[in-house]
Parts: sequence; structure tokens; C-alpha cells
Amino acid sequence: MKILWVKAGGLVPPDTGGKIRSYNILRELARQHAVTFFSFYAADNHDQHKDLKSIFEHVVCLPLELPIAKSSAEILNYGMHLLSPQPYGITKFCLPEVRRQVRALIDHEKYDVIVCDFMAAAGAIPWSSPVPKVLFTHNVEATIWRRHYEVAANPAWKAVSWLEWKKMESAERRYLHLANHVLTVSEADRNVFAGIIDPARLTVIPTGVDIEYFQLLAIEEKPNSIVFTGSMDWLPNEDAMVYFLDEIFPLVKKQCPDATLEIVGRKPSRKLQARAERDKDVTLTGWVEDIRPHLACGSVCIVPLRIGGGTRLKIFEAMAMAKPVVSTSVGAEGLPVESGENIFLADTAQDFADRVVSLLRNSTERTRIGSAARRLVQEKYGWPRIAQIFARTLQDVLSRAQE
Repeated sequence: MKILWVKAGGLVPPDTGGKIRSYNILRELARQHAVTFFSFYAADNHDQHKDLKSIFEHVVCLPLELPIAKSSAEILNYGMHLLSPQPYGITKFCLPEVRRQVRALIDHEKYDVIVCDFMAAAGAIPWSSPVPKVLFTHNVEATIWRRHYEVAANPAWKAVSWLEWKKMESAERRYLHLANHVLTVSEADRNVFAGIIDPARLTVIPTGVDIEYFQLLAIEEKPNSIVFTGSMDWLPNEDAMVYFLDEIFPLVKKQCPDATLEIVGRKPSRKLQARAERDKDVTLTGWVEDIRPHLACGSVCIVPLRIGGGTRLKIFEAMAMAKPVVSTSVGAEGLPVESGENIFLADTAQDFADRVVSLLRNSTERTRIGSAARRLVQEKYGWPRIAQIFARTLQDVLSRAQE
């Protein structure tokens, strides 16, 4: 197949869940198919996208002069798009020049299928084109904004969250209908979208993990250590850590006074930095080149998310390293896990704290849960297998379009 893959926000470095998923699927697809990769993203002095030319048949990238996230310039930019019917997550990326370049690619090359990666790229796709179009959703984005609205305490942020929720809800409905086929990353997301379009136009692409990269390491575990991994500039991750620090960690410390927490991930906010500085047992690493040593040192991995959609790759990465995971139901939403078998799920602060403490105190239980977790992902969720499902789905879409 000749595939045009369109992605907002860039692909490398693969340091967020969405980038990791897309990068690994794309890398596997490119072994057997002709992939043109087109991406548009905030300009960066350390842009690595030129290196993708060794993987894909054709790479076209468009760096954009976008305001820094959460800056006064971005607030101004948001205000300029306030009256747009499109959510800001789409309008900030899908500028006229982006749309022109996508159209130029389609006019000059014959593609079998176009993949719109994430809803953020949907505003750049020429949906009237006769080329079959597949929308690859990594989340139900409207659900994320609804959950932001539900937990927001700041009135201004609550108003923004409500507005983006309603705009995204409308955008998802529109683009789901325009796409020939829609991919989700979980049955839960599929069930939401099945209320909008024909379920026959929906396919679940399971979450995967690089089981060769994420393996057990010969690194000694630090006693009573808790670890969280994730991009800290993604708001659900920041909310999760503030929630854990304010409501769960004090309960853990009551039972386990020497417990420590390491938060591993890029760009922690000033709010989170200030919160962590108040506790000597909390460490913020910022960006790290390799998260595996941090996972290996941890006794327990946590995913206390209250907001989210799609699936959390961080859970599969920890499981692949045989680490016990405690998560909220939202954090593990859409993953084929079973509480008490290969993970622990807890949805109140007290239950979450109790699960963490019980694992910290019981090395045998940590080993049991971690070993079962490793077996699950090793047997079923390597990226080559996931990419096969993806390619087979694209081929089916192409075949139906040719009937």
C-alpha cells in the first residue's frame, strides 16, 4: 500500500504516549509499505524529524511558529480563536499553509489511503478527496475535556474546559462521519463512537509495547519507592500528580514514613515544582533520556489518573518490566487488565494508598503481580503484532473502497 500519514504535533522524539504508539506502528508499517509521513508541529531548534528519512519513503515536515504552551502568548492566541466553532486543539495546528501542503501532496501523488493521526490533524485533511481516509483516534478527546471540566476548581479553567468539551464533541461527531473508517485504541472508546457512527466502521487497534526494549533490568530496587512516568506537560498527568501528592501520598506516609515518590517526565509545571519542593521525599526528574532505570528502581508504579481517554502506554511499559502497578480505573481504562491478577485498581484515595502500602510491604506480592503483568504483554502486545492488525484494517478499507 501507498500510505499518506498526516500527524499534528510531530513524531520524534517519541516521548509522549501518542508519539510512542504512532512511531512504533509507523516503523513496522514502513517495513512492508510505502509511507509518506507529513507532520506539522511547533518549531524546535533540536528538530529530529529529518532523521525519519531513513525509515519512510518520503518525509515532509512543516515547523510552525506556535506560542509556548501555557504562556501569555498562547492565552492571547486562544482568545483569537475563541469564536471558532473548532476546538483550539485543532485550530492552533491546522493553519492555511498546512492545508495547502496536504492538498499539494494528494494532487501530486497517488495514495491508496490517508491516515489522519489524532483529531488534532483533522482540520488539515481534504475530506472531499476520493482517497479513502482513516481517522486514528488515540482518545475520545471530548471525554478528556469533560473530565477536566468535572474536576476543575479554578472558575476560568472550568469555563475553558466546558467550551473545549462542547467544541470537541461537535468536531468528533463531524469527523467521525467524514472518515471512511475510524480506529480506536480501546473497546471503551469504540463503544462511545458506536453511538455516533455505524459500529462496522470502527476497529480497535490494541495498545502495544516494545517488549525487547522494556525488559527486567539488573538494577536493585530502592525500598519503599514509588514511581510515576509520563509527560508532565499533559494536563491529565499533572492533575494525577497533584491529586496523589495532596490526597494519597500523606495516607501512604502515615503507614510507611520512609516512602519516596519519583515523578519522571518532561516539563513539570511551576505549580508541580512548587508542590514537590515542599516534600523532601518527592523528586521531579524532568526529561530523561531513558525511563527504564527509573522504573527498575521503583518498588511500585502508580497511575492515579482522574482525567483521560484512550489507553495508557505507561502501564504496559511498567508491566513489560515486571513492575507492579496501582492505577485508578480511569488510568487503566481500555486495557485488558484484571485487578488482583496483573494490576491493582483503586478509585478512592484511601484504597489507592492501602494498595500501594500493601505492595511496598510485600515483595512476594510485588513479584507475583509483576510476573503476571510481564506475561500478559509479552504474549499478546508486541508492536509487530499490533502493526499487523493496523495494516490489515487499512487493506480492508482500501478493498471496500474499490468495490
